[in-house]
Amino acid sequence: MSVRPAALVLADGSVFHGEAIGADAPGGISAGEVVFNTTLTGYQEVLSDPSYAGQVVTFTYPHIGNYGTTPDDDEAAAPFCRGVIVRDLARRRSNWRSTEDLDGWLRRHGLAGVAGVDTRRLTRHIRDAGAMPGAFGTAPVEALAEAAAAEPGTAGVDLVALVTSDAPYVVGSGPRRVVAYDFGIKQTILDHLATIATVEVVPASTPAADVLARNPDGVFLSNGPGDPAAVTGAPQTIRALLGEVPVFGICLGHQLLATALGGATFKLPFGHHGGNHPVRRLADGTVEITSQNHNFAVVEDSVPGAEVTHRNLNDGTIEGLAVRELRAFSVQHHPEAGPGPHDAAYLFDEFAALMDANRPDPNGKGTN
Repeated sequence: MSVRPAALVLADGSVFHGEAIGADAPGGISAGEVVFNTTLTGYQEVLSDPSYAGQVVTFTYPHIGNYGTTPDDDEAAAPFCRGVIVRDLARRRSNWRSTEDLDGWLRRHGLAGVAGVDTRRLTRHIRDAGAMPGAFGTAPVEALAEAAAAEPGTAGVDLVALVTSDAPYVVGSGPRRVVAYDFGIKQTILDHLATIATVEVVPASTPAADVLARNPDGVFLSNGPGDPAAVTGAPQTIRALLGEVPVFGICLGHQLLATALGGATFKLPFGHHGGNHPVRRLADGTVEITSQNHNFAVVEDSVPGAEVTHRNLNDGTIEGLAVRELRAFSVQHHPEAGPGPHDAAYLFDEFAALMDANRPDPNGKGTN
């Protein structure tokens, strides 16, 4: 296969050269907000996570694609990210589960990328200057620079509307009934929820009254992309659910729960993206290694009446909230992993216990 020279140009004019991989972008240009992810494995799960909508993912690990891809590891039916930047794309795949190489997976999904980039230099630049728009492809550098300057990024953009489901659907057959709001939900989250409940996934715009009419034991607020302040109507919907039914939120769901409670959010300089972020559980001081993927965080002391349950040990940001009297809690990190460690998987059991404590006694004596 012939080499196709390509480049990445950031909005500040920085240029990184490499070679094109994956699909051919229209006009030789793809654009989005450029971020970096520090995970060592799980590139397919990262690229297929709807939370990366609007973003170009740079992997800090130098060798990507060595174990190929498999449909079993897709987090959504198709990726919503804008592209991928890597140092070295593996020339061959080597894993018994693999059905396709990464380059073929990218081509099949119409996703472009650039390999051969000095990702260490790029990561250091983003770390120092912050995540920013960029454009990449086989077009001339001047054209890429214009596209980078025109790219709006993710702040103030309702990306949830691009990734949410069109209609409700059901997964699992567990003993409890959960309604899960799809703000960009991952398959691995559904796999975890399905072990504790029968889960009806509903579009992000579903009114609270429609959810309560389903008589759920609990409501789940999913992960998703972009700026929580741009997700129109979600805080008002969540506010109507609080106190009526137990609520559990992850990532964007955590931010939206905080917003519904009167809190505020802010954009992090370069976000948290990776599978090795230390988080302290304040109840007992335990440190959990967590999977993370978000660009926004909850403003300190902005959520009236909420207890901070977890903290990020890298920068001190809020990683968990709980309002006991409303039977609501949330975390900023990803307890389902996919990819990443499973230190926080116990949170799904805590959600199950919270729902069970709220369910009617089968003997007709009120709540358990």
